[in-house]
Amino acid sequence: MKGKGEGAQRARFCRDGHGMSEDSVSARLLDLTRLISRAGRTLTGIDRVELAYLKALVEQPAPAFGLIKSNLGYLLLDAAGMRALAARIEGDVAWGKADRLSRAFSKLDKMQRRAQSDARRLAIARSFRGGLKRLLRLHLPKGCAYINVGHSNFTDRVADAVKQGAQGKIAVMVHDTIPLDHPLYQTPEAVVRFEHMLGRVREKADLVIYNSAATRRAAEGYMADWGGAPRGVVAHLGVEVATPEPGALPKGVPPDGVYFVSVGTLEPRKNHMLLIEIWERLVKQTPPQEVPHLVICGHRGWKNEELFFRLDRSQLMGAYIHELPGLSDGAVAALLHGAAGALYPSFAEGYGLPMIEAAASGVPVLCADLPVYREVLGDYPVYASLKDSYLWQRRITALAKSKTTDRRAGKQVSGDGAQGFTPPAWQAHFKTVLKLT
Repeated sequence: MKGKGEGAQRARFCRDGHGMSEDSVSARLLDLTRLISRAGRTLTGIDRVELAYLKALVEQPAPAFGLIKSNLGYLLLDAAGMRALAARIEGDVAWGKADRLSRAFSKLDKMQRRAQSDARRLAIARSFRGGLKRLLRLHLPKGCAYINVGHSNFTDRVADAVKQGAQGKIAVMVHDTIPLDHPLYQTPEAVVRFEHMLGRVREKADLVIYNSAATRRAAEGYMADWGGAPRGVVAHLGVEVATPEPGALPKGVPPDGVYFVSVGTLEPRKNHMLLIEIWERLVKQTPPQEVPHLVICGHRGWKNEELFFRLDRSQLMGAYIHELPGLSDGAVAALLHGAAGALYPSFAEGYGLPMIEAAASGVPVLCADLPVYREVLGDYPVYASLKDSYLWQRRITALAKSKTTDRRAGKQVSGDGAQGFTPPAWQAHFKTVLKLT
């Protein structure tokens, strides 16, 4: 049994700011503002990371709490409330009815009203905006670790309340620096917002969690220009391969014949235009029965009107190109299971979860030659320069022919990662991160 002197020394270690080790943390406070804002929607990659943190933290010895900013102020959940929230996010439990407070906010959609209502019902405490510091001081042990992986609600108010109200430490995950690296792919407002966020990370965070060494190099480069970066750690995000659910696919999907899949929001940096141009050439240069299909899985994003205009007026839509937004993870996994390959011609990525999931499923991957892909996937993909669309076309044609040959020979796609790629695991991620938070 440890003596009182050792316990007091450990508490001083945390309060004095010399570390955020698992031995010294009194509790962990995870910001869940972004996750609850996604109620009723398909989760993005960052949403799924936040959900993974929720599920991991409630299983740790240190007490877990969740913080949510609602339209009325702040809500504090304990581990039981966090588990109940996860069950609703994952669809295992239905969201409850909207309460009177939520119905008073006309700008909230129906699902947000129900989600915020449930969050209030699950909360152990709540406060108006000006009362956050007192809320944390009353309900959290001193020396807690506040963790924000979704960037929502990471404000000066929250940071100051954690440090002054709970005498806690702050850890923030940085997923990429794309808004600063490639501002043309973003709205001007998004660039300014991200720059302010990264500046706040530099000023307020005790630890920065990076999903890759490539992200760390880029982020610390910017912060060095602003005066230096906080302590950082690289922890690759875990990947869980979903079970294929063919029954979740729409009628007529997958298409008859050989097909390729591209998963991701239709935004400029994803470079779907390259694939559209290739398919337009394939239709002209290939016998109709040999033209493969392209299945694009993702919602339409922003600043991509040229692509949307082209898709909406293309004669290939519905014939050889298929746009399928809002598919479940199981439906996407079913598509990947039978695909000739997964295509990712992105100009920039912070991590590339969809591509890693495709590789983990044993699907051939053709992608741009980006540092983060090399870091995480190594030699698994076929890399191709984005400056050579004809090289991409030749690679796609070769994969299509290989798939056709396999079908004629009666070979089945394994879909089990049999080609030798082992994806990063959440267990390894949290083993690294929880030692420091």
